[in-house]
Amino acid sequence: MASLKYKRKIVEELVKYLHTREAIIIYGARQVGKTTLMKYLMENHIKDNMFYLDMEFPNLLELCNEGPENVHNYLLQKGADEKKKIFLLIDEIQYLEDPAKFIKIFHDHYPNIKLLVSGSSTFEIKKKLKQSLAGRTLIFELYPLSFDEFLIFKDKNYKLNKDNSKIINDELVVLAEEYIKYGGYPKIVLEKTEERKFAYLSQIISTYIRKDIRDIGNIRNISVFNKLVEIMASQSGQLLNVSELASTLGMNRETIMEYLDLLEQTFIIKRIKPFHKNIRSELSKNPKVFFLDIGMLHLLWLKEFPKVILGNVFETFVFLELMKLKKEIYFWRTTNKQEVDFILIDKEIYAIEAKHKFSSSANLSFFSKTYKCKSFVAGLKGVKQEIKSQQQKYVWELVREIG
Repeated sequence: MASLKYKRKIVEELVKYLHTREAIIIYGARQVGKTTLMKYLMENHIKDNMFYLDMEFPNLLELCNEGPENVHNYLLQKGADEKKKIFLLIDEIQYLEDPAKFIKIFHDHYPNIKLLVSGSSTFEIKKKLKQSLAGRTLIFELYPLSFDEFLIFKDKNYKLNKDNSKIINDELVVLAEEYIKYGGYPKIVLEKTEERKFAYLSQIISTYIRKDIRDIGNIRNISVFNKLVEIMASQSGQLLNVSELASTLGMNRETIMEYLDLLEQTFIIKRIKPFHKNIRSELSKNPKVFFLDIGMLHLLWLKEFPKVILGNVFETFVFLELMKLKKEIYFWRTTNKQEVDFILIDKEIYAIEAKHKFSSSANLSFFSKTYKCKSFVAGLKGVKQEIKSQQQKYVWELVREIG
């Protein structure tokens, strides 16, 4: 478990809702830091009249499956003070027989109890949703560490701004390359040796992808599922062609789509849609796919941590940084195969190309001229050039400017 001394960015959002009626649900992959996050909240923001139940303990799971009334009585017997708000934190709630009913009853009949629950799979929760929780829950998603959080976990307390000196940016490039090599799982970031990073990340892959997710989705053809995961790792940052996948794997399209949905709802991949305004010239219905942890991507695809940064891996890094801005993310591709890596839409449009080594982009210039928007090259190496139609930024500079 990652040290409780490190604060995740999501804490600032969560604490705003600690005293509202709604149950807080924190979704995220295994080992991404959900338990540590809950314990950080208990240690730093709740402290009093709180109770933590882990559904991986059979006796506690049995208690919760008996229903909220039994849990309420258990809390009182444990010393809960009914005159004050009671905080009940439940880890891995997807193991309950009916988590939706459990949350609904607590919300509707025990207003003095604030629920904070975690789950490793939106898929399994949705599968068990026999009734709506609309208006009763607030959903938060926890991902592997962002680059900002990686710096915090590495005890690098930079005061970053748009005018960082060259020496600061040079130091950040070295750290970014480390992040890109090993990924953002907290345990992996904190581990000192590459040998143990490899061992621990391999274990996460084995237990979460090859066992937990397989069991959650009731996967029968295990070898095909495992092969699909490896293909997705190798194709991060590329167009997703389901028909081609189905042909390669000898499976029907519907099964492949079910597997892809499962991987997305268990926080392994993310798909983004194409941006278009002129459907006749702007391609295609196929989405792009991205892996949500680069270290995991490397071990599934290359079976090792690489010595150099590959182009699609750098694009994945830029995507993961843009995700934290919580804006709509698309890509752009025409029938003439003109392409821009990312189109962000907020109050205005931002066009972004990911280039490990700074260089200009004709496609970016064309898009920004056509749509009259700001355009950026997000890079890491080489010398930034001053180009009128497109700004060249280190990835951390770009995120701060747009954010």
